[in-house]
This record gives sequence, C-alpha cells and structure tokens, in this order.
Amino acid sequence: MFEAPESPYLVPYDGTFMIDTASTAPLTDGTKHKGKHRRRRSEELNKLQRVLAAGDRHAVLLVFQAMDAAGKDSTIRSVMQGVDPSGCQVFSFKKPSSLELDHDFLWRTTCRLPERGRIGIFNRSQYEEVLVVRVHPEILGYQKLPDPVDMDTIWDERLASIRQQEEHLARNGTVIIKFFLNVSRDEQKRRFLSRLDERDKNWKFEPKDVVERRFWDDYMAAYEAALNATSRPWAPWYAIPADDKPYMRARVADIIIDTMKSIGLRYPEPTAAEREEFAAVREDLCKE
Repeated sequence: MFEAPESPYLVPYDGTFMIDTASTAPLTDGTKHKGKHRRRRSEELNKLQRVLAAGDRHAVLLVFQAMDAAGKDSTIRSVMQGVDPSGCQVFSFKKPSSLELDHDFLWRTTCRLPERGRIGIFNRSQYEEVLVVRVHPEILGYQKLPDPVDMDTIWDERLASIRQQEEHLARNGTVIIKFFLNVSRDEQKRRFLSRLDERDKNWKFEPKDVVERRFWDDYMAAYEAALNATSRPWAPWYAIPADDKPYMRARVADIIIDTMKSIGLRYPEPTAAEREEFAAVREDLCKE
C-alpha cells in the first residue's frame, strides 16, 4: 500500500500536529518556484499523468481544504494547467443538495472518486462535514440523521468513517494526497480587501466569508482535530504555507510529483502474444 514521501509539510501520524505552530509563510526564499522551474514541474506532472493513464492500475485523489481566500481554485488551476484535461477531473463541493442529504455524508464524494488511470481533484470535500458542520452544529438539524444525535461522539465517528474509507481506497490502488492550504488571518483580510477594492475581483467576494472570520479559532480547532485524526501514511495531510501563492503552488506541485514518482508508475509491457501480433501488423503495413 502507498506510503507518503517525507516532506517538511507532512502532518505527523501520531496526533501531535499543532496548528498554532504551523507556518503560514514560506519556509525558504522561494526562488525555485518561478519561470523555468514552474514549466518543468508542469511538464513532469503531465508525463506522470500519461503513464498513470497507460498503466491503469492506480487512481490519484487530491483533496484541497482551506479557509476562504487561501487560494484553492488558483492552486488547482496553476498546478494542473499542463496536464491533459482528459486525464483529470475537478469537483467543487458546496452546500449539499436535497438528493445528497438523502444519503450518508460520504455519498456525494464517493460518487465522484476517480477511476483508475485518472487524477481526481476535490475542491473542498467530505471533510466539510467535520469542519463547517462542527463549527456550525445546527446544520446537523437539516441532515435527516436518526435521533438522537450524540454530540459527544459524532465528530469522532465521522472522522473514523473517513479514515476507514481512505484506508479501503488505498488498499485498492487510490493514492490519496490531502492539502491544507494554511493562510494566516491577516493575509486572508488583505485578500478580502483586494476583492472589495479591485473591480475585476469583486465577483469573488461573498459577505458571508467575512462573517465566517468571526469563527476563526473554532475553525482552527476543527482543522487541527481533523488533520490529527486522519493523517496516515496511506492518506497523508500536508499543511502548506499559503501566504505566498507562488510558493504554495510550487510546494503542492512538488509533493504531487514526488508522490507519483514513488509508486512505481510504468508503461505496460506487451505480452509475447501481443508482440507477435504487432510484428505481423507491422509487416502488413510495410507491404502497402
């Protein structure tokens, strides 16, 4: 089963991650994320995706979670811009629909898991159910859960369900990489002001995002609990500093590339029978 490569951003598996000490600023000067380095990463990821598709033995699932304005959309767009669109799929999860509420909380993301040979990207995910819902537990009242709901155990139970599903997926060939884009409260404020002041960014702004800032400490506690409960060798979390967007995108790309390299992707080898058939077809073509 897949195990995560080492990284300074890897959330430990022993439950010792502390969000207060996780950096939101670059850990280096960031000089290697520009120009040719960005193009090199794009080309390398595209090659790896082609081998992933040809081998058809693994799927890759990328999960992005973050506070508003951390840069989830732009990171996905930047990191994946050189990858064959037919080889990846992106799903953004917002408020659940009435159909989704008629199922368990994992159903809507389970339906959108990537098949073998493809990269699936979740912009937000099942983790919303232990983040937003934990911060606003009144949402549980709309989820049609059996009575009574035990508020002392529900979050640990949901985290256990997520953890068990991820282990099942990993055993069956899905490589799961989860990114927490760790933006600071001050940087989020600056980006919100930019969305208000710059006309071409007005469309990004939603007043409710500012309302959610009031719950910052609650969100940080929920993130810390979720990352500690579900960062495992087969489904690791990476807490990526997000105050510098180019740096953040480069680190995300590096981790995806290193991970895909580590699982031994290769083009399939033709069988002896297939080689004979290829030789016969080649001979026929050459006679034309």
